[in-house]
Amino acid sequence: MRYFIELAYKGTQYHGWQYQPNAASVQETLNKALTMLFRVPIDIVGAGRTDAGVHAKQMFAHFDLDTEIDTFYYIHKLNSFLPKDIAIIDIHKVHADAHARFDASKRTYEYHIHRKKDAFATDDSWYYSLPLEVDKMNEACQILFKYIDFECFSKTHTDVNTFNCVIYQAQWEQFGDKLVFTVAADRFLRNMVRAIVGTMIEIGKGKITLDDFVKIIEGKDRSKAGFSVPAHGLFLTKIEYDYITVKE
Repeated sequence: MRYFIELAYKGTQYHGWQYQPNAASVQETLNKALTMLFRVPIDIVGAGRTDAGVHAKQMFAHFDLDTEIDTFYYIHKLNSFLPKDIAIIDIHKVHADAHARFDASKRTYEYHIHRKKDAFATDDSWYYSLPLEVDKMNEACQILFKYIDFECFSKTHTDVNTFNCVIYQAQWEQFGDKLVFTVAADRFLRNMVRAIVGTMIEIGKGKITLDDFVKIIEGKDRSKAGFSVPAHGLFLTKIEYDYITVKE
């Protein structure tokens, strides 16, 4: 039997999703809890890899068991085994060849910025108080839709077969003193969202123009793009599959 776990986590205390030999990871923490619960070795496969300090409001991972389980009971049980910064939302029984990573059709991220100093937002939003031309940043969002090759925003020396990503949504929104960037695509490259945000911050500051932004994308050179914004403002907010109906 194959099951998908739907979960959320605060990434502050973890060195990312993926197992690390000398640091705490979300994957390792889940593996230990599932292995303890089912009393057989469990090795989960995640829908993607979030970096150290990045959060997830919705993440999926799959695992296999020889027997069918009462998912309602095990959601409660698994949550009691896990630390307070990892929460199991649901467990879905899926077909035997379903894959949490390869079957995901769309992923959505948000990057959060607070414009006024906030003592309670230090773990989940980046404090940036300098003036920004948000309208220009939204114009840059429209440029993203014209391209699919985003090598310029990818972490260098990354082992991938293609730098192509189809972006479905990209926009900046203001909510009082908060600024939120939302971006959705079929896939993302390592460090891609943080690099896009950092480059758009340079546009908002007037340091680079929209024409420069086009040249950066077409140049495919990470060193020409902007800085990577801090990880703690980034959230994976949604992963979509054709065969899973997520509970509201």
